[in-house]
Amino acid sequence: MFIQTEVTPNPNSLKFLPGKIVSKSGPYEITKKEDIQNDLVRNLLAVNGVEVIFLGEDFISINKNELIKWDDIKHIVISLINDFYSDGKEFVIDENIEKENNLGEIEKKIIKILDQKIRPAVARDGGDIKFKEFKDGVVKVQLQGSCSGCPSSTMTLKQGVQNLLCHYLPEVKEVVAI
Repeated sequence: MFIQTEVTPNPNSLKFLPGKIVSKSGPYEITKKEDIQNDLVRNLLAVNGVEVIFLGEDFISINKNELIKWDDIKHIVISLINDFYSDGKEFVIDENIEKENNLGEIEKKIIKILDQKIRPAVARDGGDIKFKEFKDGVVKVQLQGSCSGCPSSTMTLKQGVQNLLCHYLPEVKEVVAI
């Protein structure tokens, strides 16, 4: 098995592409070993310097501490991913993630725009954007994966996400990351 890697706009995040399904339940971010029982994720979080694991449909993004060099841990990460899939496993995670159903019309429109127009672009960079709240014209989102802590995420958020949402929804005045 050959694991491909892709750089992301975040120098402390790398995208690993195993050529297999990773998450069958949508984007999923893990920061603590205690939060999940999955062996691969727990092993990845045990690698020196690894701080965040983000599982996309067909990729794993790993955020590391800025003091650690990719050359020191990349081969370990690839080996762990290879071992996981070599054991015959078809995917990393298949958990049901609850989705809120009690949203208003504006919130549903915001989520639709995020899902259709923004999430695919963010996923190409190894991350995700999650809607959290809409109140008084302000949309609150959570950036995950490679986008979390990325130097260019503020510009992407303001010039990309905010401009797009304001264009389609006049009720939206600002977008902020939490």
